[in-house]
Amino acid sequence: MGIFLNYMKPELMISLIIFLLLILKLGKGMTNAALLPFIQVLILIGFLITLFLPAEGSLFHGMYRTGRLIGFQKAVLLLGVYLISLLCSGWLKKSEHLTEFIVLMLSALLGMFFLLSSGHLVMFFLSLELATIPVAAMSNFDLDKKASSEAAMKMILSSAFASGILLFGISLIYGITGTLYFDALVSRIEAGPLQVMAFVFLFSAFAFKLSVVPFHLWTADVYEGSPFPVTAFLSVVSKGAVAFTFVSVLYRVFQPLGELWHILLMITAVSTLVIGNLFALRQDNIKRFLAFSSIAQVGFILVGITANDASGTASVTYFILVYLFSNLAAFGVASVIADSTGRENISDYRGLYASHPMLCWVMALALFSLAGIPPTAGFFGKVFLLGAGASRGQLWLIVIAALNMVISLYYYLRVVRAMFMEKQLSPIGTITQELPVRFALLLCVAGILLTGLLSWIYEYIRLLI
Repeated sequence: MGIFLNYMKPELMISLIIFLLLILKLGKGMTNAALLPFIQVLILIGFLITLFLPAEGSLFHGMYRTGRLIGFQKAVLLLGVYLISLLCSGWLKKSEHLTEFIVLMLSALLGMFFLLSSGHLVMFFLSLELATIPVAAMSNFDLDKKASSEAAMKMILSSAFASGILLFGISLIYGITGTLYFDALVSRIEAGPLQVMAFVFLFSAFAFKLSVVPFHLWTADVYEGSPFPVTAFLSVVSKGAVAFTFVSVLYRVFQPLGELWHILLMITAVSTLVIGNLFALRQDNIKRFLAFSSIAQVGFILVGITANDASGTASVTYFILVYLFSNLAAFGVASVIADSTGRENISDYRGLYASHPMLCWVMALALFSLAGIPPTAGFFGKVFLLGAGASRGQLWLIVIAALNMVISLYYYLRVVRAMFMEKQLSPIGTITQELPVRFALLLCVAGILLTGLLSWIYEYIRLLI
């Protein structure tokens, strides 16, 4: 019993918070202004316990496994949820269904935790469904907006399609190998035609969840229609969990098919980088802009995964941490502006520096990091990803990725130019910044700067592998 409680601390903490919220909901209830800080404190406690008290071992005959790296990755996801709860405090406090929203978000996070710890394909599939279905419900939380309902419908349909593909691939693997345990699959995977087809199905399912081109078509519409907390959760927490799991499954389970998935990764990396950047050039809505930006960032992650060694795992984990601070800073500023004024277009940001300089500097720093401009952490994150990819000698891939970094500079700086250099056509009005929002933006700025400058963070991640 003690081992069970020790190994599953993160999952039990999240489950406890969920049950506590359900009990509070059954009672007289609390006001959103009182309930939200209470939830934020509980999430922060869960983050600290997960980060500083990791465990290593397995349960249920290997179906559940944990380790120092998995514990760190779970802590990164918890940090993302904590920052989202702070950055979107205004929207959350005004929500009529705060408790239900937080329960859904934590349920999705619980599924992601089990996904990271999966050692069996059935547990892997069930965890992925638990991580996906609540997010579809969260997408529809702007009940008075038609676009929110459309986003939820597109999320459900695309997720159902991806789940069907994944389940078919799992059934083929079980029929061929006779086992669903990750540790046993390694020795039974061969490059036979049926196994290759089964792997392609699994790869496609991961590509859907990561918004890899050409499986990305749902992303921009769902991001645009969903509330800002959901968009931020999808962009950072959900994508980070799938990326962590993708690396683990490729490296641990499908190593015998390494040559095959290396080719697939190179093809999808190039297409994702090019399409993501080109479509981002055309966007005016800030949510769609960040959606295609996140698609392009996935292309860099795929380049790092091609390393197929410890440097690939370390660079992806480090980049997700950097991406968390950078993307949430951008989403935080956009959320504050949209919550106060209802404006979500880049054209609305013209001349914003004249009236709200601090928000503009935070947004600029976040975009510089996403573009990979030194000395921000995004620069170091992309250097490590490209360095990991270059270890295989695929210089042409690194050249294409570097060229796409140059392209991304244009559309990221377009937003900066609008804020700092263009004239304000229509005043954006008063923007309310609550104390939790300011604190979260400060944490994001500190993360963008310090995560890159403190070299021991990357070294620490390498030691966890």
